Amino acid sequence: MTNTFDYLVIGSGIAGLSFALDVADHGSVAIITKKQDNESNTNYAQGGIAAVVGQQDRLEWHIEDTLSSGAGLCHRDAVELLVRTGSERIEQLRQWGAEFSTTFREGKLILELHREGGHRINRIVHRADFTGQEVERALVERAQNHPNIQLFEHHALVELLTQHQVQSPEVHNRCFGAYVYDSVSNYVETFLAKITVLATGGCGQVWRHTTNPAIATGDGLAAAARAGARIANLEFMQFHPTALHSHESPAFLISEAVRGYGAKLLNRAGERFMLRYHPDGELATRDIVARAIDAEMKLRGDEFVLLDVTHMPAPETRERFPHIDNTLHRLGINMTEQPIPVVPAAHYMCGGVVTDLHGQTSIAALFAIGEVAMTGVHGANRLASNSLLEALVFAHTTAAKAIEACKQFEININVPEWDAGGTIDPEEWILISHDREEIRELMADYVGIVKSGLRLERARRRIALIRDEIREFWKRTTVTLPLLELRNIALVGQLAIECSSRRLESRGLHYRTDYPATSPAFANDTLLDRGALELNNRW
Repeated sequence: MTNTFDYLVIGSGIAGLSFALDVADHGSVAIITKKQDNESNTNYAQGGIAAVVGQQDRLEWHIEDTLSSGAGLCHRDAVELLVRTGSERIEQLRQWGAEFSTTFREGKLILELHREGGHRINRIVHRADFTGQEVERALVERAQNHPNIQLFEHHALVELLTQHQVQSPEVHNRCFGAYVYDSVSNYVETFLAKITVLATGGCGQVWRHTTNPAIATGDGLAAAARAGARIANLEFMQFHPTALHSHESPAFLISEAVRGYGAKLLNRAGERFMLRYHPDGELATRDIVARAIDAEMKLRGDEFVLLDVTHMPAPETRERFPHIDNTLHRLGINMTEQPIPVVPAAHYMCGGVVTDLHGQTSIAALFAIGEVAMTGVHGANRLASNSLLEALVFAHTTAAKAIEACKQFEININVPEWDAGGTIDPEEWILISHDREEIRELMADYVGIVKSGLRLERARRRIALIRDEIREFWKRTTVTLPLLELRNIALVGQLAIECSSRRLESRGLHYRTDYPATSPAFANDTLLDRGALELNNRW
C-alpha cells in the first residue's frame, strides 16, 4: 500500500505537531506516531518552557546562561535564534489554545514564572507541573481539526526512502518518504512525500533508568544513520538528577522546579551534600547535580538519595506541584511529610541528527526537529527547560524552509513494496529479546554518568556482538515492533559508544575518569558520517 503526501512528519510531540500546523495550509500532511497521538516525550515534560517574557529578564542573560551550561560547544547563532524568538513562540502556543499558569502582580494578570538550575532568574513558563500535557493537548486538538492533517496512530518508522530503495539512477542523496510499519494490521506501508521530517524524540530507552516513555527507542536517529545522514554528539546524554527511585520504566520524573522551589538533596544519613560539590548547591546545572548524586551513592553504597521539601509550607507545595503530589500519594509517598527517594535517569539526548538553523539534514528533503536533531543549541549540556522552546523555534524555522523546498520537489519515482518475506522463530526470538535488557544494562554501567576507556571498550565489544545477532535475525524474519525497537536501540547504543570513545576529555555531560580535565583540543562537535561504523551494510 502506498500513501502520498506533501509532508510526512514522523513523530507527534511538540516539534512534529507545531511543524504540521505551520505547513498545513500549504499542503497535505501525514503525521506518523508509534502509539496514540498524545504519547510523546512532550507529554512527560513537567517543568515548562524557558523564555524571556518577564520584565526583569534580559535576552542576553538567557543567551549567557545557555552558553554557560553548554560548556563551550553551543552554536551561538542557534542559541541567539532560540532566545530572541522564544517569546513569539510562547504567544503562538497561547493562540493555539495552550493555557499557562498566571498570577496577579500590580493589578495585572501575568504569566507565573518558575526558576530552574542554571537560570539566573525566574523565566520558566509553565502550567503547574504538567506543562507538557497541556501543550500536547492543545496541539493535538488543533491538528485533529485541521482538514489537511491526517494522523496515523500505531505506525512506526522502519526505514527512510533514499537512493538505496528508489529505482532511478538519477537520484542521489535525497529522501522520498519512508517505509512505515502498521502495528495493528501488521503490515509495512510505503509513505511517499516531497518533504520528510524526523520528529521522533529521544532515545532514553537505550539506558536502564530513564524518564522517557517506552516509545523513545531512537527510531529516527537510527534510521537517519542508516540512510547516511550526519550524526553528532551522542556522548552527551543528559541524566535528570531526580527521577523517582523505582524499577518501573519510564521512571517518574521529579521536576527540577521542585529544587528551584527550595527542596534539598540529602544522603541516606540525612546529610545535605550538594554544597560539597558546587557553591550553587541544588541549583547547579543538571550535569553537576547528577554526578554529585552518583558520587554520593557510590561513596555510601546506596541505591538512591533523598529529595526533601518537607520544610516548605505544605499547602503551597501541593498547589505548585499537584501532578507530582498526586502521583506520589498513589505510590504511598507524602512529599510534604517525607523525603522522596530519587536517582539520576537518562532524560534528554543533546546530540542527534545534524541540522542547520532550518532543520535541514545532510540529505536533501529530509529535515529533523526536536530532540532527534542536533541544532547546536544545547552543546555539551542542555539548560533546563530549553528543550520545548528549541522544538517550537526550530519547528517554525523548518516549516518556513520546507514550504519553499516543497515547491521544488516532485514525486515521480518507483519504489518497490516492502519485502514481507520471512518467518519468526518464537524460540529464537526469546533469545534475541534478551538483548534489549543487556544493551540497557551495559549502557547504564559503561556509558552512563561516568565513563572510562576500559568501560567503553567493553561496551563496544559486547554491543558489536549483539548487533551481529540482531542483524542475522532481522534478515530472515518478518517485521514486528519489538524487533524494530531492538534494532534501533542497538545501533543508537553503538553510535553513542563511538562518540564517547572519540572524546578524550571531560566536558558537560560527558565525564571520563581517565580524562577528567576539559581540553581545548576537543572544543568542537563529535561528527559521525556514513563510514564511521561501516553502515554501508544496509541492515
